[in-house]
Amino acid sequence: MTPAEALRSLVLATPDGCVLALIVSPRAGKTAVAGVAEEGLRLRVAAPPVEGAANAAVLRFLADVFDVPTSRVRLIGGERGRRKRVAIAGLSADDAVARLAPLLPD
Repeated sequence: MTPAEALRSLVLATPDGCVLALIVSPRAGKTAVAGVAEEGLRLRVAAPPVEGAANAAVLRFLADVFDVPTSRVRLIGGERGRRKRVAIAGLSADDAVARLAPLLPD
């Protein structure tokens, strides 16, 4: 299975958009997509995991990637852990995969 195919299994369609499963690594050198794992899209964020800074950085990064306002991107699970679920309103699962696939490392 290619990383793009694996990515497809991590993005779930919902009636109002999609939900993305993530594994977040805070305090990275820069914020970027780091790859695909069986349990989620690996995302590195530069922000530390202090007072919600890493969560806010994740939401801003995804809003930029998907070209949607940050108000349409919300954390729905994993607020205090590395494994997170993020809902993106108004974005289909197919569109989410299409925007994330080019960001995957080779």
